Amino acid sequence: MTPLKNFQDLIVWQKSMALVKLIYQHTSSFPKEEMYGLTSQMRRAAVSIPANIAEGQSRNTTGEFSQFLGIAKGSLAELQTLILLSVNLDFLTQNNSSNLLMNCEEVAKMLNGLQKSLSPKN
Repeated sequence: MTPLKNFQDLIVWQKSMALVKLIYQHTSSFPKEEMYGLTSQMRRAAVSIPANIAEGQSRNTTGEFSQFLGIAKGSLAELQTLILLSVNLDFLTQNNSSNLLMNCEEVAKMLNGLQKSLSPKN
């Protein structure tokens, strides 16, 4: 196994960056009056995921890394909620939201696995 050089080597970081791009693409068609509301909140929540992975991986201890992964998981849950709200408000189609939520679920599983791998073994 190749040693990890930096956060960009983490597949979960790469996948979460791809998710950010999808969120930006989908929210570009939201009503203009939502630019400072739902659009901005969804984008900030999405950006927070890879940003916290990167910051955590760059910290000094495994415990700090795990803590930042927990923050990333919280931002991901926020994003999932906002996606569902966007469907309820008819800003996203069911098909588009299903694709976004599937991507979120993939990132969630990877975050959980990475965080679990950082836990001390009992």
